[in-house]
Amino acid sequence: MASSPVEFLLRRPPPRRRRLPLGGAFFAPTGLAGATLLRAVASLAASLVAGARPPLQRRNVDALARRLALLSAILESVLLDAQDSIDAFSDAANLCFRELYVVLFRAELLVSYVASAGRAWALLRSPQLAASFRDLDAELAVVLDVLPAASLGLSRDATGLLELLRAHCRCRAPSQYHDPAEAALRDRLLAALRQFELGQPPDHPSLQSLLADMDISTAASCRAEIDYLEEQILSQEEDTDLPLVGSVVALLRYCLFALFDPGNARALRDWPLVGNRQRLLSMGGGDDTSFSVPKEFSCPISLDLMRDPVVASTGQTYDRPSIIQWIEEGHSTCPNSGQALGDHRLVPNRALRSLISQWCGVYGLQYDSPESNEGMAECIAASCSSRAAMETNKATARILVRMLEDRSENAKAVAAKEIRLLAKTGKQNRAFIADLGAIPLLCRLLLSNDWMAQENAVTALLNLSIFEPNKARIMEQEGCLQLIVSVLQNGWTTEAKENAAATLFSLSVVHDYKKLIMNEPGAVEELASMLTKGTARGKKDAVMALFNLSTHPESSGRMLESCAVVALIQSLRNDTVSEEAAGALALLMKQPSIVHVVGSSETVITSLVGLMRRGTPKGKENAVSALYEICRRGGSALVQRVARIPGLNTVIQTITLNGTKRAKKKASLIVKMCQRSQMPSAMALGSTLTVVDHSIVGNNTLRRAASFGSGELSNPISISVPVP
Repeated sequence: MASSPVEFLLRRPPPRRRRLPLGGAFFAPTGLAGATLLRAVASLAASLVAGARPPLQRRNVDALARRLALLSAILESVLLDAQDSIDAFSDAANLCFRELYVVLFRAELLVSYVASAGRAWALLRSPQLAASFRDLDAELAVVLDVLPAASLGLSRDATGLLELLRAHCRCRAPSQYHDPAEAALRDRLLAALRQFELGQPPDHPSLQSLLADMDISTAASCRAEIDYLEEQILSQEEDTDLPLVGSVVALLRYCLFALFDPGNARALRDWPLVGNRQRLLSMGGGDDTSFSVPKEFSCPISLDLMRDPVVASTGQTYDRPSIIQWIEEGHSTCPNSGQALGDHRLVPNRALRSLISQWCGVYGLQYDSPESNEGMAECIAASCSSRAAMETNKATARILVRMLEDRSENAKAVAAKEIRLLAKTGKQNRAFIADLGAIPLLCRLLLSNDWMAQENAVTALLNLSIFEPNKARIMEQEGCLQLIVSVLQNGWTTEAKENAAATLFSLSVVHDYKKLIMNEPGAVEELASMLTKGTARGKKDAVMALFNLSTHPESSGRMLESCAVVALIQSLRNDTVSEEAAGALALLMKQPSIVHVVGSSETVITSLVGLMRRGTPKGKENAVSALYEICRRGGSALVQRVARIPGLNTVIQTITLNGTKRAKKKASLIVKMCQRSQMPSAMALGSTLTVVDHSIVGNNTLRRAASFGSGELSNPISISVPVP
């Protein structure tokens, strides 16, 4: 049942991260007038007066509460004095009360935003927050100025209160909205960052005093502050000073391990990562959520909020991972409608994605759509760019590496988790973490019986390997490659196995390491297994690693004996990995033994043609290249099978017009080979056929040749027709 506009406005967002409320962002409630509207305004004002006061922006919140206390008294007076005529308010009075409701609703959201904000974030944003309170006073003053006091029949006392309230809304100077104590605390925070920037970290007592004044007194509260600030970085608000916020994150992370007893590590090790905590909240799993995900935004399969909504061939919308898994399980019908799926093409539903993103913004939920990944990467990189952040992170890394060396197993798990997070951003972080000797210590944790230690260790190695010099450090570390493969085979968690596959993908970028990885027992076999049986993410990691390994000239034999070729063939039917699988097969089929294995599959050719029809430009190029290798090295029988594929001429023609340069060239060569494969059969028919002179049907010949898309053919084959 749809909610009325008033119900929507009265619905309380959860007390988690929200964007700062903007002016004009809300509409007045419709359908309310007279007594009902006045009581709604009075109730909202009373709740603000009685609400708890946040520790920061206390001066402005207290001043707002005093104004709203006067307003509540005025509204109560109107309700008492005008009981008989309360339903006969003028249109002007009703309009003013509606606007007053909007101002109060924005005031409630602002106070709630300040109360739920992290201490460090509210301190950094204190100038903007003070400006928001000043804007609220100005808007309230405008509404009160046009309030038709005479038509409301206000008593003398109520009229006096109204004049006093109007004066209070206008009398504060801009400087009075800024709290000197908060400004001094903010300056101390910035001074600590400057000391780190100069390479002179503040002493521990100074940092302890600073955090105590910010009401950060435990490891858990410090961790919560870090998570909150990282969420703000990912929210990509336009006016956020990302380098400054990133520097404060680095400072708090340093304090977390420098000031608080690592014996509290058990509490820290179970602390969810930012993305996981947001995911739980977005799925309605938080204890403080007083809302539910709209049915239109939920995937019909998983019933969870859709992150990447796509439209299937039946017109129904699903979350991409859910519908892909449904198809991979062998289903050929639409889960929602029961109709047969005409094909497996999935079209992004960008309009719905935009609506979901807006809804998440209202309720303070992080929404990671595919389009936002690039913007997020830029924000994260910008947040780590300041010298203060880099120097502070170096100091933190020294502490974490010492924890890996000589602390308890539990502390080592926490240290691996923090190194994983540090290595996630910035090549400088990856460089100095490796310089401090973290890689050998992380390798040891791959043998840990603690699932979290193992998972974070392999993920930290993955993040470190992104920095090119670290690839050599990992590969040259004795036994490290073997341990990564052992996690791929027998890791405690799915994420650990997937990140081990991703690590092999990262390392296989270097040509000299491809053969070493292929020769490591079990490496290629486990990648092939993950490509066949893994999750959507695992399959992506596995196919990318196999693609890189396939570029080595000696890879074909190893790929064949490890069943990787079979796994790649099966993956051509999976839209998630089909493009990379086609590219890997195109590389491997330079060996005739691979061509015959690939060509013996009944589905390969049709799958490649389907990818040529619906893939991305790169995917089409990979598919054309694979089909070209089949025709070039597979013999006339395979070429004839290719030529008989329905609709091939249309697909080839499209690629020769719109494909990449390489795809166009390969498509033209496929046409030539298909045409040559028809000549012997035509000649064997002897007198039943005749060859038409070029001068008679030259134009028709060219048209028929062009139907294969060969705009580059210099000697068109003549057309044979039956003798009547």
